[in-house]
Amino acid sequence: MLTRSAARFLASLLVIILCCGLSSCARILTGTVIKPAVGNLQQQEDIALVCEGAPAYLLMLDSMLVSSPDDENLLLIAAQSYSAYATALEECGGSDERIAAINDKAKNYGRNLLRPLLPIDNPAGVDFARRLAALDASDVPSAFWGAYAWLGWVMGQKGAPAAIADLVVIEKIMARVLELDEAYQGGAAHLFFGALYAARPEQLGGRPDLSRRHFDKALELSERRFLLVHTTCAATLARSTMDRELHDRLLQEVLAFPLASAREFGLSNRIAVNRAKRLLAENYFD
Repeated sequence: MLTRSAARFLASLLVIILCCGLSSCARILTGTVIKPAVGNLQQQEDIALVCEGAPAYLLMLDSMLVSSPDDENLLLIAAQSYSAYATALEECGGSDERIAAINDKAKNYGRNLLRPLLPIDNPAGVDFARRLAALDASDVPSAFWGAYAWLGWVMGQKGAPAAIADLVVIEKIMARVLELDEAYQGGAAHLFFGALYAARPEQLGGRPDLSRRHFDKALELSERRFLLVHTTCAATLARSTMDRELHDRLLQEVLAFPLASAREFGLSNRIAVNRAKRLLAENYFD
């Protein structure tokens, strides 16, 4: 349910869009309203507020994309926003069905964002490898967020064969992002591979040594300010290798971190704090 203020805000924007024509206003609104809003969403530390207020913003994005379905900036923002909202919903106690629906929207926007860059519907073809290699640094935001939005859906499928096949494609895209700009989004591509190598059994390509290397690099590149690196490393690598010292040290670092010093990671860091508390409360090693 939308709050009254959120509903009024959405209604006002829709009136503006209808009055001036969506295609002509999309560029103006994207620069003056949409981009600042997604930045605020990522910096917001009040998770409940995100869960309550984000639907109005997402509905506005959907409305704009109906008339401008190929707009790269709008697709990028939609992929970011739906991914963030799906993660927040997990913390707000959203139903599995609701989270799955949001992840499905994120995946669709992510794949649409990737399509101009890569033939993702035929990832086994020669053209996919050629075009992947041709990506440059300017393509990193679309490649990363397209793959990341898709990844949320994959994780929700809990090992379904189709999702495993999709993960192979996402892994290739993330590897290229790593080559082009390993520091992007606080080293998030290193975070992806750290979790991937920790979660896989060794007979299926799991490598605790490579996992540790990627997590350490993500911590370095983010200057230890992107706290989801800490909690993910604790929940995957530290637990799979039974390293209690690493596990507890990383989680205690999260709880001691001054959140106001890393506003750019506001939402993800608040989520990390909640996860750190839960992980410690589980007494996994006892």
